[in-house]
Amino acid sequence: MSEYDIDAAYDRGDAVCVIGAGASGLLALKNLREHGFNVDCYEKDTAIGGGWNIKQRNSPTYVNTHLVSSRTQSELPDFPMPDDWPDYPHHTQVLSYLERYADHFGLREHIWFGSEIERIEPADRGRFDVIIKSASGSAGRRLRYAAVVIANGHNWDPYLPEFEGQQQFRGEIMHSSAYSDSARFRGRKVLVVGAGNSGCDIACEAAVVADTCWHSTRRGYWYTPKYVFGKPADVVAHQLSWLPGGLQRKAREAILRRVVGDPQRFGLPAPDHRMHQSHPIVNSHILHHIGHGAITPKPDIARFDGRKVVFTDESTIEPDLVVMATGYRPRFDFCDPELLGMKSGEVFPQLFAHMFSPGSETLFVAGLLQADSGLFPLVHWQTVAIAKWLRVRGSDPERAKEFRRQVVSESDTRYTVTPMTDSDRHRLEISSGRYLDSVARIIDTLDKETEGAQ
Repeated sequence: MSEYDIDAAYDRGDAVCVIGAGASGLLALKNLREHGFNVDCYEKDTAIGGGWNIKQRNSPTYVNTHLVSSRTQSELPDFPMPDDWPDYPHHTQVLSYLERYADHFGLREHIWFGSEIERIEPADRGRFDVIIKSASGSAGRRLRYAAVVIANGHNWDPYLPEFEGQQQFRGEIMHSSAYSDSARFRGRKVLVVGAGNSGCDIACEAAVVADTCWHSTRRGYWYTPKYVFGKPADVVAHQLSWLPGGLQRKAREAILRRVVGDPQRFGLPAPDHRMHQSHPIVNSHILHHIGHGAITPKPDIARFDGRKVVFTDESTIEPDLVVMATGYRPRFDFCDPELLGMKSGEVFPQLFAHMFSPGSETLFVAGLLQADSGLFPLVHWQTVAIAKWLRVRGSDPERAKEFRRQVVSESDTRYTVTPMTDSDRHRLEISSGRYLDSVARIIDTLDKETEGAQ
């Protein structure tokens, strides 16, 4: 008997379970329903939006959050953003966009709010028992579904590194997930750790109001402004996507050298990798603030020493507040790691084509990507592919087996323009153009399979 045994499962027949009502969950819900499936979506909070809803308990959004990808590269193919919106919409606009999407496609009536997934367990014929715990504290429920799509996001469980002496530090340490607005920086000496997009944004906010701001980074990076030649940077990058990978890289490097210049002139280390080998930093203000003396670059932290922070170059500072903008880790506590291709101790799933479980034909993950452009269109086509696969699997099992073999081989495709640097941060990295080409091949094959079965 499992510790999660409640009672016999209530059979939902051919219905699909979607976990999470953030952007990825909404896209999965809509596209599955559009392909004829009954769908139950479970959301542990009380509203949609996931990380884009600043009121949600685990949202990484802060008051001044904007899209890093531009509007035209972020909008959905069947639900465009308003033409009069800015190039980089504010988080309140993104949330309103998701809310209107849910209303337009009639999704809310299929979402169970205040419902947390406690466990998913394989059942007979490739199906899954899903144990759902209500936020009200009432007894859990066990329901049986034909398939499960995990869309719980990967930017909600903070990763906080541990440095020597950190526990004895006499200042304040916080993770960027607890950051809301720059008011808490006023009159303080602030160290921001981490050169991701959030780390650079928060350092720029501290530069305006803090007494002193330092920014610690482990290595050299390519700093991409949000505008290049008067256009959003990802629009310019998309215009170069027809070039072979090596030429794309050389062209973008040449553009940045011309537009941005040498980062070493600002006291920053030179990039220790080629363009496309690390997730891009998109920020138009970081070099501006460094150039004005409002941000002082520092190398990686070596250790904490009382009130001091000691860096790898043995320089020291005494900050009042340290903000760890050190990212997040995906979490799937409700699922056996083997189903997601994870060995003991691993936190990053090994999925076929970044979405198909290697351990089950009816388990999927949507939105577990780090892209060089907008995420929403990628997840749209991911969930279309998932829906089409389930249709083929139900109508022609033999053809489905052949397709499963293709998915495995398709997963050998390199989804980045060049090999990425070897770090946890880049396990989810893909080039949007290359990945969409691969998903398009999957969908095209599934469409042919469907036609053959008719």
